[in-house]
Amino acid sequence: MSKRHIVSGVHKALDNMKYEIASELGLPVYQGSEDYWGELATRDTGKVGGEITKRLVAYAEQSLSGTSGQQQ
Repeated sequence: MSKRHIVSGVHKALDNMKYEIASELGLPVYQGSEDYWGELATRDTGKVGGEITKRLVAYAEQSLSGTSGQQQ
């Protein structure tokens, strides 16, 4: 079974999110570093993955509720 993305460009968007979160967490990885994160602790890379998941769930909840995500 081949991996096909339902939404085109999703890989680039997720990659951008990954590096944005890593930057927010102060991790020393940068886009264009050929995705080598071997110098980082597993705990740190797990934080990035956990934050990606949290944000994707929030985006889905906003989409399903029909809100723009802005506080009233």
